[in-house]
Amino acid sequence: MRADRLVSLVLLLRQRGRMTAEALARELEVSTRTVLRDMEALSVAGVPVYAERGRHGGFALLPGFQTALAGLTHDEALALLVAGSRRGAQVFGLGSALASAMLKVVDALPEDLRGDAAGAAQRLLVDPDTDLLSRRVAPEELSGAVVAEVRRAVLAGRRLRIHYAATGQEPKWRTVDPIGLVTVREQGYLLARRAGEDRTYRLSRVLAAEGLDEPARRPDTVDLDRAWREHRARFRTGGDQVAALVRVDPARREHLVGTALAVSAEETDADGWTRLDVVFQDARHAEWALWQYAVDAEVLSPRWLRAALRERALAVAVHYGCP
Repeated sequence: MRADRLVSLVLLLRQRGRMTAEALARELEVSTRTVLRDMEALSVAGVPVYAERGRHGGFALLPGFQTALAGLTHDEALALLVAGSRRGAQVFGLGSALASAMLKVVDALPEDLRGDAAGAAQRLLVDPDTDLLSRRVAPEELSGAVVAEVRRAVLAGRRLRIHYAATGQEPKWRTVDPIGLVTVREQGYLLARRAGEDRTYRLSRVLAAEGLDEPARRPDTVDLDRAWREHRARFRTGGDQVAALVRVDPARREHLVGTALAVSAEETDADGWTRLDVVFQDARHAEWALWQYAVDAEVLSPRWLRAALRERALAVAVHYGCP
């Protein structure tokens, strides 16, 4: 909305000083011409914005427009800025709103906290794109319009029609009663009820969404954390999932845990290796995942999985001419 953009424009100039129209356009994701029109609107409204010509010119504000956010400690201010760095808002289609809100929060901080908290926040990184093994966390491609429609239905308590593409199936329209939204490792999920049964829908697989006028058939209150745990438990025990008992070198334990769908038990053997009860999505997933560890892991059960890995190893040996 234009009003929000004008506020963000003023806050950017307050916090960063003189900025060119091009820099403001990039920051606000609009055209340079839109920035120039907004500047004119601010001037007409009495905001003391002025332009400086020349190579180092740009737009700037006269001092003022300070509203103190009283009562915040340094740690409270820091917590707000760090929370603003998390990417969950992107999954729910709230990224631009979060950016605008954080500008307002920073601008409203008392002068003595603003610089200290912002500087400290630069030294805290939450959920980076890669881990220490350079495994990249790839955010899902989501339609902003679809996510916004889903979010509105969840918050308004209205039924929802979604055009959903389940794995290995043709997309179908479904009418659901939305319960809540969850983000896990850059992946967004809609928790809902359909035909009286609990369901979980991946947001990236929702191709279209239509909010309905009728109220959702759901409880007035929800413990979303508990609901997610219950959905996850049902997901792990359904379908073609494979449970395996695996011994793994402790140095590879974290990687295996990250590859598996779930870990139900863990203990340490006498030789220091870690014994894990792990769950994989299906037989193909189990064989593919465990093959990566070569002699750093050993499948103890089931027997068919041990045999599958042995046959694969023999085939590789024959291919390379080994006896």
